[in-house]
Amino acid sequence: MKSFTMTLFLALACLCSTEAHAGWQDKLQNLMNPESKEGKILSGATQVVSSSQEMTYATERTVGQSLALESMQRFGKPVSNEALQKYVNLVGNAVARNSRRSTIPYQFVVLDSPVRNAFAAPGGMVFISRGLLDVVENEAELAAVLAHEVGHVAEKHALKSIRRAQFLQGVGTISAATMKGSEGKKFESMIGDLQSTLFDKGLDQGMEYEADLAALETTYRTGYDPAAMISVLQKLKKLEASDSGKGSWFSTHPPLDERIARLSSSLEKYPDHASLAKVSARFAKTVKTAKK
Repeated sequence: MKSFTMTLFLALACLCSTEAHAGWQDKLQNLMNPESKEGKILSGATQVVSSSQEMTYATERTVGQSLALESMQRFGKPVSNEALQKYVNLVGNAVARNSRRSTIPYQFVVLDSPVRNAFAAPGGMVFISRGLLDVVENEAELAAVLAHEVGHVAEKHALKSIRRAQFLQGVGTISAATMKGSEGKKFESMIGDLQSTLFDKGLDQGMEYEADLAALETTYRTGYDPAAMISVLQKLKKLEASDSGKGSWFSTHPPLDERIARLSSSLEKYPDHASLAKVSARFAKTVKTAKK
Protein backbone atom coordinates (compact mmCIF):
# COMPACT_ATOMS: atom_id res chain seq x y z
CA MET A 1 0.00 0.00 0.00
CA LYS A 2 2.57 2.00 0.61
CA SER A 3 3.97 5.18 -0.78
CA PHE A 4 1.34 5.69 -3.49
CA THR A 5 -1.48 5.07 -1.06
CA MET A 6 0.11 7.39 1.44
CA THR A 7 0.51 10.14 -1.14
CA LEU A 8 -3.05 9.73 -2.33
CA PHE A 9 -4.56 9.85 1.12
CA LEU A 10 -2.52 12.80 2.21
CA ALA A 11 -3.44 14.66 -0.94
CA LEU A 12 -7.12 14.01 -0.35
CA ALA A 13 -6.80 14.85 3.31
CA CYS A 14 -5.04 18.07 2.42
CA LEU A 15 -8.01 19.18 0.35
CA CYS A 16 -10.40 18.26 3.09
CA SER A 17 -8.18 19.69 5.77
CA THR A 18 -8.22 23.15 4.26
CA GLU A 19 -11.96 23.35 4.76
CA ALA A 20 -11.81 21.57 8.08
CA HIS A 21 -9.14 23.90 9.37
CA ALA A 22 -11.18 26.97 8.53
CA GLY A 23 -14.22 25.28 10.01
CA TRP A 24 -12.70 24.40 13.34
CA GLN A 25 -11.28 27.88 13.73
CA ASP A 26 -14.75 29.33 13.32
CA LYS A 27 -16.20 26.79 15.72
CA LEU A 28 -13.58 27.46 18.33
CA GLN A 29 -14.23 31.18 18.04
CA ASN A 30 -17.92 30.50 18.52
CA LEU A 31 -17.19 28.34 21.54
CA MET A 32 -15.22 31.15 23.13
CA ASN A 33 -17.88 33.78 22.33
CA PRO A 34 -20.38 33.90 25.24
CA GLU A 35 -23.00 35.52 22.96
CA SER A 36 -22.92 32.76 20.35
CA LYS A 37 -25.31 29.82 20.38
CA GLU A 38 -22.45 27.51 21.24
CA GLY A 39 -21.19 29.82 23.96
CA LYS A 40 -24.63 30.08 25.58
CA ILE A 41 -25.02 26.33 25.55
CA LEU A 42 -21.64 25.85 27.12
CA SER A 43 -22.15 28.56 29.75
CA GLY A 44 -25.48 27.07 30.74
CA ALA A 45 -27.38 30.19 29.64
CA THR A 46 -29.47 27.97 27.44
CA GLN A 47 -29.83 24.25 27.35
CA VAL A 48 -31.30 23.68 23.94
CA VAL A 49 -29.69 20.66 22.40
CA SER A 50 -31.95 18.99 19.93
CA SER A 51 -35.60 18.50 19.21
CA SER A 52 -35.09 15.18 17.51
CA GLN A 53 -36.30 11.92 18.99
CA GLU A 54 -33.04 10.04 18.67
CA MET A 55 -29.43 10.76 19.47
CA THR A 56 -28.73 12.61 16.27
CA TYR A 57 -25.32 13.68 15.12
CA ALA A 58 -26.26 17.28 16.00
CA THR A 59 -26.96 16.19 19.59
CA GLU A 60 -23.74 14.23 19.74
CA ARG A 61 -21.85 17.21 18.39
CA THR A 62 -23.36 19.58 20.95
CA VAL A 63 -22.36 17.31 23.80
CA GLY A 64 -18.89 17.22 22.26
CA GLN A 65 -18.76 21.00 22.11
CA SER A 66 -19.63 21.20 25.80
CA LEU A 67 -16.70 18.95 26.54
CA ALA A 68 -14.48 20.87 24.12
CA LEU A 69 -14.83 24.07 26.10
CA GLU A 70 -14.18 22.22 29.34
CA SER A 71 -11.06 20.69 27.85
CA MET A 72 -9.72 24.16 27.03
CA GLN A 73 -10.51 25.38 30.53
CA ARG A 74 -8.61 22.46 32.02
CA PHE A 75 -5.76 21.99 29.59
CA GLY A 76 -5.31 25.38 27.99
CA LYS A 77 -6.28 27.09 24.79
CA PRO A 78 -5.25 25.89 21.33
CA VAL A 79 -1.60 26.46 20.51
CA SER A 80 -1.36 29.68 18.51
CA ASN A 81 0.45 28.24 15.51
CA GLU A 82 -1.65 27.92 12.39
CA ALA A 83 0.88 25.79 10.50
CA LEU A 84 1.05 23.29 13.37
CA GLN A 85 -2.72 23.07 13.76
CA LYS A 86 -3.16 22.63 10.01
CA TYR A 87 -0.54 19.87 9.93
CA VAL A 88 -2.15 17.95 12.79
CA ASN A 89 -5.51 18.29 11.03
CA LEU A 90 -3.92 16.98 7.83
CA VAL A 91 -2.66 13.85 9.54
CA GLY A 92 -5.79 13.43 11.66
CA ASN A 93 -8.17 13.67 8.75
CA ALA A 94 -6.06 11.20 6.76
CA VAL A 95 -6.56 8.53 9.42
CA ALA A 96 -10.17 9.53 10.08
CA ARG A 97 -11.03 8.84 6.46
CA ASN A 98 -9.75 5.30 6.90
CA SER A 99 -11.57 4.74 10.19
CA ARG A 100 -14.79 2.87 10.82
CA ARG A 101 -16.62 6.18 10.98
CA SER A 102 -15.30 8.19 8.08
CA THR A 103 -18.39 10.17 7.10
CA ILE A 104 -18.52 12.76 9.88
CA PRO A 105 -16.33 15.88 10.03
CA TYR A 106 -13.32 15.73 12.35
CA GLN A 107 -11.34 18.57 13.87
CA PHE A 108 -8.00 18.10 15.59
CA VAL A 109 -6.66 20.66 18.03
CA VAL A 110 -3.28 20.96 19.76
CA LEU A 111 -3.81 22.36 23.25
CA ASP A 112 -1.14 24.43 24.94
CA SER A 113 -0.62 22.16 27.94
CA PRO A 114 2.42 20.31 29.30
CA VAL A 115 0.18 17.47 30.52
CA ARG A 116 0.73 14.45 28.29
CA ASN A 117 -2.73 13.51 27.10
CA ALA A 118 -5.07 13.17 24.17
CA PHE A 119 -8.81 12.70 24.20
CA ALA A 120 -11.83 12.76 21.92
CA ALA A 121 -15.16 14.45 22.44
CA PRO A 122 -18.34 13.04 20.89
CA GLY A 123 -18.96 14.23 17.37
CA GLY A 124 -15.37 14.22 16.12
CA MET A 125 -13.40 16.85 18.06
CA VAL A 126 -10.01 15.39 18.97
CA PHE A 127 -7.46 17.05 21.23
CA ILE A 128 -3.78 16.37 21.75
CA SER A 129 -1.70 18.29 24.25
CA ARG A 130 1.59 19.97 23.49
CA GLY A 131 3.09 17.75 26.18
CA LEU A 132 2.14 14.54 24.37
CA LEU A 133 3.14 16.00 21.01
CA ASP A 134 6.61 16.56 22.49
CA VAL A 135 6.87 12.80 23.09
CA VAL A 136 5.99 11.90 19.50
CA GLU A 137 8.95 11.57 17.13
CA ASN A 138 7.45 11.04 13.67
CA GLU A 139 4.24 11.37 11.66
CA ALA A 140 3.32 7.70 12.03
CA GLU A 141 3.35 8.05 15.84
CA LEU A 142 1.22 11.18 15.62
CA ALA A 143 -1.17 9.34 13.30
CA ALA A 144 -1.36 6.43 15.75
CA VAL A 145 -2.28 8.68 18.70
CA LEU A 146 -4.92 10.48 16.64
CA ALA A 147 -6.22 7.17 15.24
CA HIS A 148 -6.66 5.88 18.79
CA GLU A 149 -8.83 8.90 19.59
CA VAL A 150 -10.72 8.59 16.30
CA GLY A 151 -11.39 5.00 17.36
CA HIS A 152 -13.18 6.30 20.45
CA VAL A 153 -15.31 8.58 18.27
CA ALA A 154 -16.03 5.83 15.76
CA GLU A 155 -17.24 3.44 18.45
CA LYS A 156 -19.04 6.24 20.32
CA HIS A 157 -17.34 5.26 23.55
CA ALA A 158 -18.07 8.55 25.30
CA LEU A 159 -21.72 8.37 24.29
CA LYS A 160 -21.95 4.84 25.64
CA SER A 161 -20.64 6.21 28.93
CA ILE A 162 -23.32 8.90 28.80
CA ARG A 163 -26.02 6.34 28.20
CA ARG A 164 -24.95 4.66 31.41
CA ALA A 165 -25.58 7.88 33.31
CA GLN A 166 -28.75 8.29 35.30
CA PHE A 167 -29.90 11.17 33.12
CA LEU A 168 -30.42 8.91 30.13
CA GLN A 169 -31.69 5.81 31.87
CA GLY A 170 -35.11 5.20 30.40
CA VAL A 171 -34.78 8.26 28.16
CA GLY A 172 -32.22 7.44 25.49
CA THR A 173 -32.64 10.85 23.90
CA ILE A 174 -31.43 14.35 24.62
CA SER A 175 -34.20 16.67 23.44
CA ALA A 176 -35.43 20.17 24.09
CA ALA A 177 -38.08 18.70 26.41
CA THR A 178 -35.54 16.86 28.50
CA MET A 179 -33.48 20.02 28.87
CA LYS A 180 -36.06 22.01 30.83
CA GLY A 181 -36.07 22.63 34.57
CA SER A 182 -34.69 19.85 36.73
CA GLU A 183 -33.92 17.74 33.68
CA GLY A 184 -31.66 20.48 32.41
CA LYS A 185 -29.77 20.42 35.70
CA LYS A 186 -29.46 16.66 35.36
CA PHE A 187 -27.98 17.21 31.90
CA GLU A 188 -25.41 19.59 33.35
CA SER A 189 -24.62 17.04 36.04
CA MET A 190 -24.29 14.33 33.40
CA ILE A 191 -21.87 16.50 31.43
CA GLY A 192 -19.88 16.99 34.61
CA ASP A 193 -19.75 13.24 35.17
CA LEU A 194 -18.59 12.72 31.60
CA GLN A 195 -15.87 15.34 32.06
CA SER A 196 -14.66 13.45 35.10
CA THR A 197 -14.65 10.20 33.14
CA LEU A 198 -12.77 11.55 30.14
CA PHE A 199 -10.34 13.87 31.91
CA ASP A 200 -9.76 12.24 35.30
CA LYS A 201 -10.85 8.60 35.54
CA GLY A 202 -10.68 7.49 31.92
CA LEU A 203 -13.02 5.28 29.90
CA ASP A 204 -13.52 1.58 30.52
CA GLN A 205 -10.34 -0.37 29.90
CA GLY A 206 -12.14 -2.49 27.31
CA MET A 207 -12.89 0.66 25.33
CA GLU A 208 -9.24 1.70 25.47
CA TYR A 209 -8.06 -1.69 24.22
CA GLU A 210 -10.64 -1.49 21.43
CA ALA A 211 -9.36 1.96 20.44
CA ASP A 212 -5.79 0.63 20.44
CA LEU A 213 -6.74 -2.10 17.96
CA ALA A 214 -8.61 0.45 15.87
CA ALA A 215 -5.45 2.58 15.82
CA LEU A 216 -3.43 -0.35 14.46
CA GLU A 217 -5.92 -1.02 11.68
CA THR A 218 -6.49 2.63 10.79
CA THR A 219 -2.83 3.61 10.64
CA TYR A 220 -2.12 0.53 8.52
CA ARG A 221 -4.95 1.32 6.09
CA THR A 222 -3.69 4.89 5.78
CA GLY A 223 -0.21 3.68 4.92
CA TYR A 224 1.62 4.30 8.20
CA ASP A 225 3.54 1.68 10.13
CA PRO A 226 1.05 0.56 12.81
CA ALA A 227 3.94 -0.32 15.11
CA ALA A 228 4.06 3.43 15.77
CA MET A 229 1.31 2.97 18.35
CA ILE A 230 3.58 0.64 20.29
CA SER A 231 6.60 2.92 20.03
CA VAL A 232 4.61 5.85 21.44
CA LEU A 233 3.55 3.78 24.43
CA GLN A 234 7.11 2.60 24.95
CA LYS A 235 8.27 6.24 25.05
CA LEU A 236 5.55 7.06 27.57
CA LYS A 237 6.60 4.04 29.63
CA LYS A 238 10.06 5.54 30.03
CA LEU A 239 8.51 8.80 31.26
CA GLU A 240 5.93 7.25 33.53
CA ALA A 241 8.03 7.25 36.70
CA SER A 242 8.74 10.98 36.46
CA ASP A 243 5.18 12.01 35.53
CA SER A 244 2.77 13.23 38.20
CA GLY A 245 0.07 11.29 36.38
CA LYS A 246 -2.68 13.78 37.13
CA GLY A 247 -4.79 14.33 34.04
CA SER A 248 -2.35 12.49 31.79
CA TRP A 249 -2.57 9.31 29.72
CA PHE A 250 -1.02 7.52 32.70
CA SER A 251 -4.07 8.22 34.84
CA THR A 252 -6.80 7.94 32.21
CA HIS A 253 -5.65 4.85 30.30
CA PRO A 254 -4.94 1.19 31.19
CA PRO A 255 -1.45 0.07 32.33
CA LEU A 256 1.10 0.63 29.58
CA ASP A 257 2.67 -2.84 29.89
CA GLU A 258 -0.67 -4.50 29.21
CA ARG A 259 -1.42 -2.23 26.26
CA ILE A 260 2.01 -2.81 24.73
CA ALA A 261 1.67 -6.59 25.14
CA ARG A 262 -1.77 -6.66 23.53
CA LEU A 263 -0.69 -4.45 20.63
CA SER A 264 2.51 -6.41 20.03
CA SER A 265 0.46 -9.60 19.76
CA SER A 266 -1.98 -8.00 17.32
CA LEU A 267 0.83 -6.58 15.18
CA GLU A 268 1.29 -10.08 13.74
CA LYS A 269 -1.75 -9.36 11.57
CA TYR A 270 0.35 -6.86 9.63
CA PRO A 271 3.47 -8.76 8.52
CA ASP A 272 4.55 -6.02 6.11
CA HIS A 273 4.17 -3.21 8.63
CA ALA A 274 7.88 -2.38 8.78
CA SER A 275 7.80 -1.37 5.11
CA LEU A 276 5.16 1.31 5.70
CA ALA A 277 5.74 5.00 6.23
CA LYS A 278 6.99 6.73 9.36
CA VAL A 279 7.56 10.19 7.79
CA SER A 280 10.12 11.62 10.17
CA ALA A 281 11.40 14.51 8.04
CA ARG A 282 8.04 16.22 7.44
CA PHE A 283 7.11 15.80 11.10
CA ALA A 284 10.39 17.33 12.21
CA LYS A 285 10.07 20.21 9.76
CA THR A 286 6.61 21.15 11.02
CA VAL A 287 6.43 20.13 14.67
CA LYS A 288 10.02 20.63 15.75
CA THR A 289 10.06 24.04 14.06
CA ALA A 290 6.89 24.99 15.94
CA LYS A 291 8.68 24.41 19.25
CA LYS A 292 11.31 27.04 18.51
